[in-house]
Amino acid sequence: MKLQRKNRRALALGALAVSGALALTACGSDDTGTGGDSTAAAPTGNIDCGDASGQLQASGSSAQKNAVDAWVKQYTAACKSVQVNYNPTGSGAGITAFLQGQTAFAGSDSALEAEEITESKKTACTNGGQAIDLPMVGGPIAVGYNVPGVDSLTLDASTLAKIFDSEITNWNDAAIKKLNPDAKLPDLKIQAFHRSDESGTTDNFTKYLAAAAAKDWKYEPGKSWEAKGGQSASGSSGLAQQVTQTAGAISYFELSYAKGGMKTVKLDTGAGTPVEATLDNATKAIAAAKRVGTGKDMALELDYATKAEGAYPITLVTYEIVCDKGNKAETLPAVKSFLGYMASEDGQGVLTEADYAPMPDEIITEVRKTVESLS
Repeated sequence: MKLQRKNRRALALGALAVSGALALTACGSDDTGTGGDSTAAAPTGNIDCGDASGQLQASGSSAQKNAVDAWVKQYTAACKSVQVNYNPTGSGAGITAFLQGQTAFAGSDSALEAEEITESKKTACTNGGQAIDLPMVGGPIAVGYNVPGVDSLTLDASTLAKIFDSEITNWNDAAIKKLNPDAKLPDLKIQAFHRSDESGTTDNFTKYLAAAAAKDWKYEPGKSWEAKGGQSASGSSGLAQQVTQTAGAISYFELSYAKGGMKTVKLDTGAGTPVEATLDNATKAIAAAKRVGTGKDMALELDYATKAEGAYPITLVTYEIVCDKGNKAETLPAVKSFLGYMASEDGQGVLTEADYAPMPDEIITEVRKTVESLS
């Protein structure tokens, strides 16, 4: 498994080099997809630029791409001596680039694994430092669908597992009818789309399937898609685009990509009422997460099988991956300044306008302290 992962990393790094020209800058990004509005307003007067200057290179999670767009716009308006380049290559490629010293920080929708932390001590982080997880962005992974004539759809974990494993292949299947007795389900082939690139969104989605539908999901959760069949697309924006343009399509991506009237699935979790993918329902799930990281690492463990009322279980937390110490001297001021803004009250306030969930107060307060201590 480790060898396979290294091979996937090598491929991901190659993709990163090819797509480098797509990096987000202060001028915005051409990877708009169907994502959220990156023009969310926030005051810039409280942003502390400090000694920050030069270019700040980062890459990783496409889940937070729309949030980063909004942050970059506000931050660079205040700190004109800094150019922030964020390349939304996916969590796997982002971690790879960071560990190889190509970026100042990475975005990942999954916490670092033990071997990645060990590797960071030998590569990215000097002076006894190591990579740590800083939870910065939250939100639900919506399951978007395009079924003509069906404006409301409820599915459970078992049915979703069978759909994405090509065991349920038509929208008028008996299992879907049972959950939606009043819906006029068409005789239409299901077009299930998954990520083609290594993705923390895939990791969280498959963790949900493994936890809530263990009998029906036969695969280990991970950043790479393992199930049979289906079709693939790159990035959350790619999946959202496929759902928008393909009758019968279904896929998973952050709520901020479910735009233009796209319908999203309600989840039957075993609670009294099916749960919608909303920011409030995601925040309920994040607030109940357990901290499993040690020291300055703030990795969280979510309960993907929750049956709590109003708690949406397919929720992810995007972490900023950075060295606790041993960061490069030339980028450290910009890293602390930009991450500090992201974690600030103003920075977190941008998130709801871009359809993301801010971190709960207890979590983000600790993140701010950790950012201040980076060296």
